[in-house]
Amino acid sequence: MVGENTIIWVQVQANARKNEVLGFRDGILRVKIAAPPIKNKANQELIEYLSHILGISKSKLTVEKGMTSKRKAISISGLTQNQVNELLGKLEFIQTTKEKKE
Repeated sequence: MVGENTIIWVQVQANARKNEVLGFRDGILRVKIAAPPIKNKANQELIEYLSHILGISKSKLTVEKGMTSKRKAISISGLTQNQVNELLGKLEFIQTTKEKKE
């Protein structure tokens, strides 16, 4: 829907080896980001990574709360909550399947 705005809560672990979604815990998406948490680099990398995962442009993602915190509220414009859940759910399923194979 046009004008739709969804908020997701994300807990970020900066300075990781690679960007990676760890899954949901208590309704919060846990994500590892390779960038350091200085000079807004981790936030920028998080937005870029989420835009890639969700298949939308970076301009549709905004850190609404938690600019300097590990826990952030991310606003996503142009996708409904159900669409976001579906996209992230597929990703979590793919990662779980890969882990089982290893």
